[in-house]
Amino acid sequence: MFDFRLKVFHTVAKRLNFTKAADELCITQPAVSKHIQEIENYFQLKLFDRNGTKIKLTVGGEILLQYTNQIFTLYSNLEFELNTLNERHNGKLRIGASTTIAQYVLPPLLADFHKKFADITVTLMINNTEQIEQALQNKDIDFGIIEGQSKNTSFKYTEFIKDEIVLVANIHHPSAKKEMIQLDELLKTPLLIREPGSGTLEVIAHALKPYDIKISQLNTEMQLGSTESIKSYLLHSDCMAFLSIHSILKELKNKEVTIIDVNGLTIDRIFHFIQSHGEAEALPELFMKFARHYNFK
Repeated sequence: MFDFRLKVFHTVAKRLNFTKAADELCITQPAVSKHIQEIENYFQLKLFDRNGTKIKLTVGGEILLQYTNQIFTLYSNLEFELNTLNERHNGKLRIGASTTIAQYVLPPLLADFHKKFADITVTLMINNTEQIEQALQNKDIDFGIIEGQSKNTSFKYTEFIKDEIVLVANIHHPSAKKEMIQLDELLKTPLLIREPGSGTLEVIAHALKPYDIKISQLNTEMQLGSTESIKSYLLHSDCMAFLSIHSILKELKNKEVTIIDVNGLTIDRIFHFIQSHGEAEALPELFMKFARHYNFK
């Protein structure tokens, strides 16, 4: 329904990486570049500043991103509104979410869901991935949203949204001006990591496995039980930490932290809805449909 070139721009602007945008859109990198060039030619201005492998939005790019966010929100709302026309929903919905998702992804979505479906009472349980799976098994929640890597055959998993885990340091860190570090440097770097059972820790372990690196080989300064405590610690130390990109947007905007690439290491993951097998229930299905159409800014 919408101009695909805007979708290409929107994806590049969100990822700030042509290769990752091409993978997400299932097209080639030259095709991504061609679509961006066509938009730039049409408006007679640059949308991105390029510095080697790094890109950033120009002022014109920032303006276009604001409008594409609005456009895709309208399209998403249109589709959802038409599909739920003449339906009334009420009842109780118990959601379980792992910590990163509950703190940084769900709040605006839950607020908009309540505006749309005020007669549905929502409760949210927050815990790590392992404990959310246990709560679902005990029927303490109707469904969960988790960030882990492994899959339990007892449950049904459905893709929600993409995430990227990045290496983060405070803006005054000695390595803050480096564009990239090597894996051997990573092994020497003091790190903060999450507790056992954390989905984020599980994904990091899975990403390091092809390099024959175990979590136990990392130079762990401390294990902390929440992303917020890790971020606060980072601001007062020379440690680094692997964190979800969703969790550091405010700190990046405020120039409190920076992302440091690790050569050859990319940690992408999918947040998943998790349900028990069996007949689909109406309210969980309604929420998941609403969430999949939500435009995260």
